[in-house]
Amino acid sequence: MKIIVCAKQVPDTNEVKIDPVKGTLIRDGVPSILNPDDANALEEALKIKDKNPDTQVAVLSMGPPQACYMLRECLAMGADAAYLLSSRAFGGADTCATSTTLAFGVRKIGDYDIIFAGRQAIDGDTAQVGPQLAQRLGLPVVTYVQNIREFKEKSVVVERQLEDGYEVIEVQTPCVLTCVKELNDPRYMTIDGIEGAYKAEITIWNENDVALAPENCGLKASPTQVFRSFTPPPKGKGEILSGTVAEMATALVGKLNEKHLL
Repeated sequence: MKIIVCAKQVPDTNEVKIDPVKGTLIRDGVPSILNPDDANALEEALKIKDKNPDTQVAVLSMGPPQACYMLRECLAMGADAAYLLSSRAFGGADTCATSTTLAFGVRKIGDYDIIFAGRQAIDGDTAQVGPQLAQRLGLPVVTYVQNIREFKEKSVVVERQLEDGYEVIEVQTPCVLTCVKELNDPRYMTIDGIEGAYKAEITIWNENDVALAPENCGLKASPTQVFRSFTPPPKGKGEILSGTVAEMATALVGKLNEKHLL
């Protein structure tokens, strides 16, 4: 079996701050990490490899050159190969342009049975790239996969997470599966894996390598653009009323009247 895992390097959202004047992300000094849902996607691919040693797992990402550090982490966890789509032409891409670029990368890699991806990236939370990638490749897709029940000769049976339960779906392969955190617990890197990862070669492709025209990627091919990012102003300090129930109710009604809310 051949598996491709789509992964993204994202800023650690616990450390992200926004410039109050410019309304842009302050990236200086902010550590980058493997997107958490993508870590679950990679872990599921590696679990399949553990049971079937002839399985090949390739990780594909789009981003700046420093994304190689994240890809080496994936190799250290157990992936067999890593590919990075990196070019100035890819800059400013929205989910539409990103999925197009990834699709060209997938076609360049070639033969595959399953494409795993995380449900969404924590820096955008759109959950759009996985389904859009499937659409561009003409593949069936199941989102929010919380469990893989069974592999058949030309299909896979999965559980798709719902708000109040799950549904069981059998989907033909090749297919795209987007994963949620409940699917598994990602493994740690091993010492041998880390050593091997820094000896391994990461394949880096630009738009010419994957035969993607510049006008079909990056900002030029992005129908949506972020106008401004900002944090909402902090809320005012709350007030705690005291007294009997009747006194507190009277005081509350009075304050609501003062604010013309009643």
